Formats: sequence, C-alpha cells, structure tokens
Amino acid sequence: MRRSFALFCLFSLISASQAAVRLPALFSDHLVFQAEKPLAVWGWADAGEEVVVEFAGQKISATAGADGAWSARLSPVKASAKPQTRTIGKKVIQDVLVGEVWLGSGQSNMAMSVKGALNLEASKAGAAKPQIRVFTEGSGAADSAQSVGKGSWIVCDAQTVERFSATAYFFGLNLHEKLQTPVGLIVSAVGGTPIESWISLDVQKADAKLTPFLEMAAKTSAAFDEAKMKAAYEQQLAKWTEAAKAARKAGKPVPNRPRDPVETFKRKANIGGLFNGKISPLIPYTIRGVIWYQGEANSADEKAPFYQAQLAALARDWRARWADEFPIAWVQLPNFTRPGNGWPQVRDGMRRALADVKDSGMAITLDIGDAKDIHPKNKQEVGRRLALWALGTVYEKDVPATSGPLPVKTEVLGTQIVVHFAHAAGLRSEGPLTDFEIAGADGKFVPAEARIVGETVIVTSAAVSAPKHVRYAWKDNPSACLRNGAGIPASTFAE
Repeated sequence: MRRSFALFCLFSLISASQAAVRLPALFSDHLVFQAEKPLAVWGWADAGEEVVVEFAGQKISATAGADGAWSARLSPVKASAKPQTRTIGKKVIQDVLVGEVWLGSGQSNMAMSVKGALNLEASKAGAAKPQIRVFTEGSGAADSAQSVGKGSWIVCDAQTVERFSATAYFFGLNLHEKLQTPVGLIVSAVGGTPIESWISLDVQKADAKLTPFLEMAAKTSAAFDEAKMKAAYEQQLAKWTEAAKAARKAGKPVPNRPRDPVETFKRKANIGGLFNGKISPLIPYTIRGVIWYQGEANSADEKAPFYQAQLAALARDWRARWADEFPIAWVQLPNFTRPGNGWPQVRDGMRRALADVKDSGMAITLDIGDAKDIHPKNKQEVGRRLALWALGTVYEKDVPATSGPLPVKTEVLGTQIVVHFAHAAGLRSEGPLTDFEIAGADGKFVPAEARIVGETVIVTSAAVSAPKHVRYAWKDNPSACLRNGAGIPASTFAE
C-alpha cells in the first residue's frame, strides 16, 4: 500500500488513512523546522508500506522496513515566520515555522525554569514571542535506545514562559532578537545526573581514556547494597511521616522528605540510560546545534579528571548518531563553594575539551554563580554568553566577544611565566589581579604576583626561582578578576 504525506509550503505531514501511521512527538503542532539544512522526516507504518513525502515541489518516497520504520530527507528550505496549516483527511499539523533549532541538554541548571531565574515578572512582560517555541522531552531513562519520545511544542507567551528552561530560553531569545528569525528549542535535561548517563555505553566502552572510569563505576555499583539502603530508607520515611503529621498539626513547616537512596543511585549509576531514553528519540531531527549545561554531578575529586574525555565523547557520540558535525557549546561551572579540587578540575576539563571538539565553544560564568547556591539564578547572562558564541561563530555576526580570555601559550622567561591569551582584546583586571599561582618542578603551587601586558599576563613569585607551571582561578569560588574588554571573565586553567 502507498500512503502520501504532503508537506505544503511549510509543513503538513498528513495521511488519508491514519490507522497504521505514527509520527514522532516532535512532529506536532507549533513545530519549528531548521532552515537551510536537509530536513529529516520519519515515522512508522505497516511493514513494506511505501510512504510518499511531498513538500514545496519535492516528492520523495520511503518504504517501511520489517520493523515498520521509514525515513526520508527533504531538501533545505528558507526561514519563514509565516504559520501554515494543511489538512488532508483527519490529521493536521498546524502553525509550523522554519528558523533556527537548538537542542539544550544537561542537568538541573539546564532544566531550571524561567520561574526560578531572576526577574520573573520582567521575563513574563517581554514573553510575547510567538516565534519562539520549546519542546521538552518528557521520557525517562531506558536500558536500550528508544525511538518514541514524549512532549509537545509550546509557543512562548507570558503564561508558558515560566515553564521553559531558563538557559535555553534566554539563549534562544538572544538569537531571535538578533537574527529576526523563528527559534525552536528542544530541551532534554534531568537534575542531578552525570554526563556518563548522557553518552551511549558502547561509545564509552570503546574509549580507552574512559576505561578506568568505567572500572571505577563498576566497583561502586557492585558495592551498593540495595536491600540495606532500602531498609534504612523505609525507617527514615516512617519517622518523616510522623514528623510531618506533627508539624502540620502544630502549624509548623513540614520537614523535607528523605530522598530514596536506591532511586538516586540508579539515576546516577545508569550509564547511557539518559542517552537511550531522552536523546535517542530526538534523533535525527534536524538541528543547528547543541548547548550543554552539566558538570556539577561529576565534580567529585575521583570523577573530575575524566570530564574532558567524557565531554569530547558526548560530542563525538551525538554527532555520529545525527550524522551531522553540528556546533556545540557548554556552560563552564560557575563560582560555588565546593571543597576539593574537583570543581576547578571539571572547569579546566571543559576548557581543555575545546581543543578536542571542533566547532565548539564555552560560556565562562566564573562571575555569575552563587557561592551558596548550586543553582545560580542569573540565567539571563548565561544565555546571553552562549548566544554571543553562537552569533559570532555559527552565524558570523559582529559581537563584542565570543568567549572570555583563554590561555593559548605559556612560556618561561627566567623567573617569570608569560601567559598568552586568546579572546583578550582589552584585557584588564577588575580589582586586584589575584588568583594566579605558580609552581616549580615539584608541582607545589604558591600564590603569585601578576601583571597585564597587552594580551598577556606575566606571573612571578619570589618563592619560586625556576617556575614550570602556572594556574589561575584554581578555586571553587575565585574572584574572577581577569576579564576582556567585553567584561567576560577568563577561564580557570592549569598549565
């Protein structure tokens, strides 16, 4: 049997006979297609059935395989903000735009809504932006790669904007205002989750750099006593239930419910599970690129050294699955009070991954975190800095800067180390130039004096006569004093 799916003008994917045809959740009312790239269209039908896709003079066909899956790829179309509707039979996909589509993923700081960010009322007042739409992937983790997701496209307005990912929304808002084109944001994020859950297991197994990490994770899983933890949790829950009743009766605040340690462990130990459940269903929807905001859950001292390799593996994995070398940028961990070396080490791993991943960028946020809150509220600036990178590099627009200062070379000149920076036009210090440290061959770092000369910083210490190493902002909560002329702080680094 042959079923025709017609895509007129912007989009219409319709069948005269609906019973055996299914489409991904992404193909629903208010969707945004990516402009000027081949468009992936797919779904499911009866095995062996021919599916014809028609669009703006294009007519291509695909045949459903034994599993019922079919796919087609349409030629690129130009951006359009004019909504179109086409109906054939009883199935209608309405209000479709063509513009720029970005996937935002990560953990709680990507999931954090506009409602939790700064200046909610101002955000709502400026949210009449019907050309911005958000699709939030609602599926959970899975043991194998899934093809069917959950969710729907939501049009931005004063009521809906509260629920949007704040980072993704403010990123998309900056793009929309600068490019004057529709923006679609696909958000797939889960709080408290580690990066290894977002990368397919086979890719991690094939990466020799991650073998020690996987071995460590296997030992941790083997040592976890689920029955013991479950029993302890049930006792805690019983005590909490009584305490909650007493608090309600007395009109006092109810104490926080204890977390289920078994659920928490499974969520964090499920390597590849979120890729299977929350990324795989989105593939191969055509996107411009990816923004990533995660790292907090990998900041323990024993896990942090692997983050550089993991971030590179994630980019390599997703690009291969999409068969698209799309650009990707991530948010570097901000200032926050977290003892140990893990927090700055993840930051530096993010910086180093820029060299491993082509067409990548990083929003440096050392100055807009919160020392006491792992969920800083200034997501407006996070989104703006991600957008500066995208506008300046992906879209080749004129912007003040696409990054904060990044070290590109260090050289030892006698008792001094000279650090050369990129993205350093107007290099300056906001307050005393602190947080530089220097070390000799023994690797023991001591505080150092630093001064700016052009786009370099010269670092010295009377305590180190033969310097070998230099680092900056190697703290959980540094001063972030070194900045470029655009006011963006320099990255944490150790060289």
